[in-house]
Amino acid sequence: MSAVNRRYFLMSSGLVAAAPLAVRASSLNGANNRVRVAIIGVKGRGGEHIRGFSELSKNNVELAALCDVDESVLNQRLAQVEKSAGKKPAAFTDMRKVFEDKSIDAVSFATPNHWHALGTIWACQAGKDVYVEKPASHNIFEGRQMVEAARKYKRIVQHGTQIRSSDAIKEAMQMLREGVIGDVYMAKGLCYKRRDTIGKAAEEPVPNGVHYDLWTGPAPSRPFTKNRFHYQWHWQWAYGNGDIGNQGLHQLDVARWGLGVKLPSKVQSMGGHFMFDDDQETPNTQVTAFMYPEEKKLLTFEVRHWDTPAEGTDLKVGILFLGSKGYMEIPNYGQYRVFLGKDRTPGPTRKRDGDHFANFIDAVRSRKPETLNAEIEEGHRSTVLAHLANISYRLGRTLTFDSKTETFPGDKEANSHLGRKYRSPYVVPAKV
Repeated sequence: MSAVNRRYFLMSSGLVAAAPLAVRASSLNGANNRVRVAIIGVKGRGGEHIRGFSELSKNNVELAALCDVDESVLNQRLAQVEKSAGKKPAAFTDMRKVFEDKSIDAVSFATPNHWHALGTIWACQAGKDVYVEKPASHNIFEGRQMVEAARKYKRIVQHGTQIRSSDAIKEAMQMLREGVIGDVYMAKGLCYKRRDTIGKAAEEPVPNGVHYDLWTGPAPSRPFTKNRFHYQWHWQWAYGNGDIGNQGLHQLDVARWGLGVKLPSKVQSMGGHFMFDDDQETPNTQVTAFMYPEEKKLLTFEVRHWDTPAEGTDLKVGILFLGSKGYMEIPNYGQYRVFLGKDRTPGPTRKRDGDHFANFIDAVRSRKPETLNAEIEEGHRSTVLAHLANISYRLGRTLTFDSKTETFPGDKEANSHLGRKYRSPYVVPAKV
């Protein structure tokens, strides 16, 4: 048992792990075999999952089922798919029923963050391959358990950091390694998204057709409010991870990729919930530094939530890489720009996206996880950065982190934030 698991056992003793579901061996090893996909969580980002997998129908991919705890959202999406594809997928409100369906080959999660880990683990135990949205997990313990489940059950698990499939960004990463801007010593991730106040929402009865107990799942049981439900859950600690773990996860991932680093040894994060008196718990202004002393590299990240100037040429959501000969800007999901020397002479540039869903399906068919552009362990490492930032922010101090054990040596208070207590039966198991 790993160190993080031992610590988690001490923190959550008395909880019973969910029993594994029966594993069905995959029979998809072949380029022409039909892949039947179920999408779990179909509002918001789930709409992009529907579009992405539907566009692969020409490649023998079938959108076989949709699952959502809000029946009004589910029915709307079912009608949408039936209109465009001429066939209505199977419908579920409880993801466990999806896992019991032996005809489903893969599941795609666009649920709130607090469901990512348990859903992925259950799916792996049931013999399904998984595409899971960012951030991989709600906390550090969960992310490691997702990796363990993928390994134990030999599942293909893709993390939803789709920038990794961009041909332009792949080229940019190769150019950084080849020295296009010299020795790269620092990366700065930016998340300057104009977000308005979410206001204050009163407690109210659960809306008709909403399976709120299923929605709450592993999180603590709390009365229903609109600010604890669709999208606004991002700003509540029980379900989300703030903007550094939301939009920011994409930029953290590329920043870490470009620096060629894994996990840091020190992290410091400060900020606050500035300007608005509302229900938001997570910071809307946050500045974080991740130190890699052995590699002599620094990764910083900044969240700003209101009217704010851009950096570089026009960066508000993106990454800056700083090197001894110049710098590189990555302003969006599929573009890079290079500027060289003290005169900032324009260098190479390219703009081109990729297909993250297609990359997942290719790996499902080949049974080769190494062909994934964002295999779950890479997703876990980048997600850990967001968790480290938030733990440092919440404790109000610099933290020392052991990347091998994924713990805070000798720091009981910080280690208490590695995982959480779960609400039975929605328990992320200490042994997958």
